[in-house]
Amino acid sequence: MPAYEICYLDGDGILTYKFMANCENESRAKVLAHAMKLPSCKCMEVWSGEVLVYARPASLAHEIAREAALRAP
Repeated sequence: MPAYEICYLDGDGILTYKFMANCENESRAKVLAHAMKLPSCKCMEVWSGEVLVYARPASLAHEIAREAALRAP
């Protein structure tokens, strides 16, 4: 089973907490991320290694993808 890192951020984008989970696939990791979310967390990210596979709000995913594209050679 693949390992996923699930991260939760506050309204300022500061990491509040994170954990690792082994899930059957990305869909299960996304469901787990939502199930474990506390009301105080404003954003969440699900990572598989160095690849962002899910983020909420969706604008966060676009911002991370844009930053990654800028760093690429």
